[in-house]
Amino acid sequence: MFRCCALLMYPTLAYGKSTSPPAPVVAMSSTPAPAYVNLTSLLSVAGPFHTFLDYLVSTKVIDTFQNQANNTEQGITVFVPKDSAFKGLKKPSLANLSDDQLKSLILFHALPKFYSLADFSELSTKGPISNLAGGQYVLNFTDDSGTVRLDSGWSKTKVTSAVLSTDPVAIYQVNKVLLPEAIFGTDIPPTPAPTPAPAPESSPAAAADSPLAESKGTNSSPESSPSTSSSQRIMELSILRQLALAVLAAGLVLFF
Repeated sequence: MFRCCALLMYPTLAYGKSTSPPAPVVAMSSTPAPAYVNLTSLLSVAGPFHTFLDYLVSTKVIDTFQNQANNTEQGITVFVPKDSAFKGLKKPSLANLSDDQLKSLILFHALPKFYSLADFSELSTKGPISNLAGGQYVLNFTDDSGTVRLDSGWSKTKVTSAVLSTDPVAIYQVNKVLLPEAIFGTDIPPTPAPTPAPAPESSPAAAADSPLAESKGTNSSPESSPSTSSSQRIMELSILRQLALAVLAAGLVLFF
């Protein structure tokens, strides 16, 4: 009897030992990885920013920008001048810069962090801001009622439009090339005063018809001057003649 009970209980004990608890379910993340941002393709169709893009490629700064945009948590903010900004740049010229200076100038146009337009309100209170050029290359920002203004010392410009502003990449269009004092020095020429508009020129015919011209012509005419003096003499003689007759008449009355 005891053996029979033991045999009946054995399969149940063996089954309980061999059964293990179920493995926990691991939840998979549904958040997609951020898309790769190709700055070369983006700048080639926007703008036009062809001149700035050419400098990015020739100096190989494009590799630094791409790495900062896609392989860092901070992201990047780039200020891109239009082609017309480079064409309008007369002094100082970029043609005399060394390769290292030109590379630093292009790096000077980017901040090593993503900033939306709303972030510049706080950024403007922090004084000079460093950029990817590093060291003594700094920019000053001012938020003027929503308009973002930049001051590099040599260049004073503003953000005119947002090409892209999606974390981790912000690209803003500016209307001037950013020229750093670290390259061009602190002896900045004064901004020329605006040229006043020329006064409108009056036509000769209008001048001749003006009342002033008529007045001058009347007073300075050589023909009218003798006529005026002759009339005065005739009036004076007439007055003298009348006085003489009056004196003579008064004498005759007294005599008689």
